[in-house]
Amino acid sequence: MNKPAFDKSNLPSRHVSVGPARAPHRSFYYAMGMTAEEIAQPFVGVATCWNEAAPCNISLNRQAQAAKIGVKHAAGTPREFTTITVTDGIAMGHEGMRSSLASREAIADSVELTVRGHCYDALVGLAGCDKSLPGMMMAMVRLNVPSVFVYGGSILPGTMNGKDVTVQDVFEAVGQHQAGQLSTCELEKLEAVACPSAGACGGQFTANTMACVSEAIGLALPNSTGAPAPYESRDQYAVASGEAVMNLLEKNIRARDIVTLKSLENAARVVACTGGSTNAGLHLPAIAHEAGLEFYLDDVCEIFRDTPYFVDLKPGGQYVAKDLFEVGGVPVVMKELRKAGLMHEDCMTATGRSMGEELDLIEREADGRVIYPVETPITKTGGVVGLKGNLAPEGAIVKVAGIAAQHQIFTGPARVFECEEDAFEAVKERAYEEGEVLVIRNEGPSGGPGMREMLSTTAALSGQGMGKKVALITDGRFSGATRGFCVGHVGPEAAAGGPIALIETGDVVTINAISGELNVDLTDEELAERKANWKGPRETIYASGALWKYSQLVGPTYQGAVTHPGGKAERHAYFDL
Repeated sequence: MNKPAFDKSNLPSRHVSVGPARAPHRSFYYAMGMTAEEIAQPFVGVATCWNEAAPCNISLNRQAQAAKIGVKHAAGTPREFTTITVTDGIAMGHEGMRSSLASREAIADSVELTVRGHCYDALVGLAGCDKSLPGMMMAMVRLNVPSVFVYGGSILPGTMNGKDVTVQDVFEAVGQHQAGQLSTCELEKLEAVACPSAGACGGQFTANTMACVSEAIGLALPNSTGAPAPYESRDQYAVASGEAVMNLLEKNIRARDIVTLKSLENAARVVACTGGSTNAGLHLPAIAHEAGLEFYLDDVCEIFRDTPYFVDLKPGGQYVAKDLFEVGGVPVVMKELRKAGLMHEDCMTATGRSMGEELDLIEREADGRVIYPVETPITKTGGVVGLKGNLAPEGAIVKVAGIAAQHQIFTGPARVFECEEDAFEAVKERAYEEGEVLVIRNEGPSGGPGMREMLSTTAALSGQGMGKKVALITDGRFSGATRGFCVGHVGPEAAAGGPIALIETGDVVTINAISGELNVDLTDEELAERKANWKGPRETIYASGALWKYSQLVGPTYQGAVTHPGGKAERHAYFDL
């Protein structure tokens, strides 16, 4: 047997590959065509969320093969496996959306179990759709093995009547169709051209937001997230990622050496300045939780509050991920943040170099069209704002990118709906009034269960031209593609007896995104009296199965809606067993 490139005596894979007692284990590897040399090398899990559920995931298989080549180049032995995804674009607007957030935990759990069960030494994780990105990163941090994240890339924009279009336009076109402003024929033309390739939704929706996070937090190679999925250059990044994980293994740089409070703050900065998805306020705390760090919604929103918004991306702006890539991508964005003193430069990255060292290598500058100079931003504060008040004691979140300051304060009577379906029907029938605050409750992580996104409802409102004429609040979530004055993550959720469970149609609600407040015009005594008369959480139809289990385990939204005690409660390190 050739001398192994790495000493495996302290690596997890020794448990399944080294010594006479592991002869039966090695038999299985020989059965798969592995050589003695490959068995003697470190084992690297190459995890993908490949499936035929949606275009976000369809190219991950191809990129995984490239990542495996990179691992082999660097004297490692790649072992590919897959996990699930639930794709929001297809799960949206019906009961299937309840599976979305719960799938994040299932992804993290299944990657953890696979790595533990087979004693892999390191991990390259490839993901494409919204929840699969944080789910994969959560697994990396939970296991605390040398890890590199690879984004599958965004979809190319479609073209209709000479203009770029995305799936967001199709969701909004449904509202225009319902309002009689778009013919069935035109809607069918749009749906046929809006999504022309493999890849995740192209705007700065949740997938691309979390892709930017993966670079900013240091788990992905610089500029690796920007190229659209069909580009062959994605394969080069995947090869480089496979090589990079072996470098991290050699230097014993693990996921928690990269994911720290400082790197989480860097990631939140990038979300804010790009007008990213409100879902980052859920996923960043969840990633932090895996490392035993407290980085809650308040902490995320504090960073949002003093970060300028200077990258003009959909849905608040004009451009898509492909455009950002073509002007230099996330590294140029972070270089602008550094100019304003808003980046922690001493954070470790997947290259084995610090963030500052990586940014020193970036020669390109802000183009002034997609990426504005940080000195002349689109707005002086971030594109996402945190809210608190007597209607949201644990906080709430709203995306204000693209909303003029005069539209960031809204007061109106509540119109309360007990679930999203009721709200969508009312919007479809125009059974609401201009100036109202639509309240959708019982959609939180536990009470939903599953914390659904409300894109169908918000897109219908935008399509009807009412996006600025009504506001919407919910204990559920909003898609990264949501436009309009829409407040999500209201906590405590209705199922926990939060104030959102107690308000009634006609109560006056004030949303002030400038001061960061969300209040209902009720006294503490009035709220306490209603709480005393509250009949308890609404029963759901989910009394067994995965969603029931999720509803029993899930914690508060402001802590990331997580389902286990996290890094703080650990009594061992997987890598050192």
